[in-house]
Amino acid sequence: MEFAELIKTPRVDNVVLHRPFYPAVEGTLCLTGHHLILSSRQDNTEELWLLHSNIDAIDKRFVGPLGTIIIKCKDFRIIQLDIPGMEECLNIASSIEALSTLDSITLMYPFFYRPMFEVIEDGWHSFLPEQEFELYSSATSEWRLSYVNKEFAVCPSYPPIVIVPKYIDDEALRKVAMFRHGGRFPVLSYYHKKNGMVIMRSGQPLTGTNGRRCKEDEKLINATLRAGKRGYIIDTRSLNVAQQARAKGGGFEQEAHYPQWRRIHKSIERYHILQESLIKLVEACNDQTHNMDRWLSRLEASNWLTHIKEILTTACLAAQCIDREGASILIHGTEGTDSTLQVTSLAQIILEPRSRTIRGFEALIEREWLQAGHPFQQRCAQSAYCNSKQKWESPVFLLFLDCVWQILRQFPCSFEFNENFLIMLFEHAYASQFGTFLGNNESERCKLKLQQKTMSLWSWVNRPSELRKFTNPLFEANNLVIWPSVAPQSLQLWEGIFLRWNRSSKYLDEAYEEMVNIIEYNKELQAKVNVLRRQLAELETEDGMQESP
Repeated sequence: MEFAELIKTPRVDNVVLHRPFYPAVEGTLCLTGHHLILSSRQDNTEELWLLHSNIDAIDKRFVGPLGTIIIKCKDFRIIQLDIPGMEECLNIASSIEALSTLDSITLMYPFFYRPMFEVIEDGWHSFLPEQEFELYSSATSEWRLSYVNKEFAVCPSYPPIVIVPKYIDDEALRKVAMFRHGGRFPVLSYYHKKNGMVIMRSGQPLTGTNGRRCKEDEKLINATLRAGKRGYIIDTRSLNVAQQARAKGGGFEQEAHYPQWRRIHKSIERYHILQESLIKLVEACNDQTHNMDRWLSRLEASNWLTHIKEILTTACLAAQCIDREGASILIHGTEGTDSTLQVTSLAQIILEPRSRTIRGFEALIEREWLQAGHPFQQRCAQSAYCNSKQKWESPVFLLFLDCVWQILRQFPCSFEFNENFLIMLFEHAYASQFGTFLGNNESERCKLKLQQKTMSLWSWVNRPSELRKFTNPLFEANNLVIWPSVAPQSLQLWEGIFLRWNRSSKYLDEAYEEMVNIIEYNKELQAKVNVLRRQLAELETEDGMQESP
C-alpha cells in the first residue's frame, strides 16, 4: 500500500494552529505518511511535527466555509486546526483518520525512521537475559538459564531465555507450561541478595472445576523454598474472581497440594475498568468549569488514585514478605501479563537500589515488561479520547509509571532519574519513532525483525546529551529498602501527566533550573573546600617536619 493513496490533500495554506501555551499561528499544513506538519514563515514560531500514531481521535466542525479539526492526542494534548475550505477540511480529516489507524505494524514510523544522531550504543543488546543473570550468579548457584523456549514453542509470550531453579529440568518445565495459563510457567523475577529470597511470576494454574494438579509444578515452586521456610502466593484477583476462573478452566493453587505456601488474594483491577477510569480522569482534568466540590467528586469518581493505592499496597506486601518475613513469593493473576508485572516491578523498586538508577530502571522495563510479555501493542493502541473501544486497551503501563512517580515524590533523593524520564517513557509507549514498544511480546518482535529494521529507544536515551535531561540533580545513592506510604493522604494526582496541557509549568521549570544551578554551584564550592583542606593538611605536615629535630 502506498501512503499517497490515503492522502487526499497533501498540503493546505493559511491554516491556523491553536495549541496549549502557544499563540495561534498561521502557516502551511502538510501531511506525510507518518506526520502532520504545520510550518509558518513567521519568525520565532516553532513548527508542529505530530506523529499520526499519536492521534487518538478527531472531531470536525464547520462555520460557513471555515472548517475546524480538533485533534486529541494519546499524550492528552488537544490541538485545533482552522482550515479554509470545507472540501480541504474533510479531505484532511479523512486522511488523518486513515493514517492514524493503520493496521499493519510494518507501516508504522519506526520502520521508516533513520536517526540523525550518532549511535554510541545499540540499545537492542543493552539488557540481555545473560547479562542480568550474571548479576545473580555471583550471589547464588541455585538458579540456571533455561533455553527451553528457544523457538517460542513452550510459551509464546515468554522470551527465549528464562531463569528457573537449577534442579528443574527442561522436560519438567514443558509439563508445568501445559498446566499454566498461556504456557507461563513460574520463572525468576527477582533475587534478594540480602537473604536469598525470591520473587517468581507466572500465569494462573489450570486447575479447573476438577481440581487438576501437576506434580512438576508443585516440585518447581517448592524448589525455591529453603528448609523449614514457608512461601506466599500473591494472587492479584479477588477470591471470588479466582473461583469463577475455575469454571473456565483456570483457578488457583490448592492448599492441599502446596502445603508450604500461603495464598493471599489482593484484588487489582484490569482491562476496561482501568480504561474507563482513565477516560473519566482525563475528562475531569480537561473541564475548566469546575467548582471545588465538583472537581473533587469527579476525581474521586474516576477511581484512578484508588487503583494506584491497590497496586502500591500489593507491591509493599510483596516487598514485606521478602525483606521482613524472609519468605519467597509467587505472583500471578490470570494471564500474568498485567497486574502481575505491576507488582513485581514495583516490589523491585522498593527493594533494589539498582532499579532506582536510570540503567537499572531501563533493565527493569526490559525484563519485567517487554521480555515478560506485556502486550504493549494491544494495551496502548488507544488512549483516553478514542470512541471505538476495543476490549484490549488498558493503561496498565501508565498506572505503573504513576506508582513509580508516587514513590519518587516521597523519596526525591533516592532516584537517579527525574519525572521527565517517566513522562518520556509514557509518550514512547503510545507513539514513538523507536521500535522498543512495538509488538505484544518477544515472539512478535522477532517475527517483525525489529532489531534489524528499527532503532531502540535506549540507543537514543542513553546518549550523554539526552541523559542530562533525565537525571535527578538531588540523587544520592541510597542502598536501603524504601517503604512508601500508601495512605490516601500520601497519594497525589500526577500533574506532570494529567494537567501539563491545562496549565503552564513555566514557573516550576524556572524553579527547577534554579535548583539545578544551586546544586552545581554547591558542588563547585565543595570541590574547592576539599582542595583547600588537602593544601592545609600538606602545610601542617611540612610544619611538623620542620619543627621535629
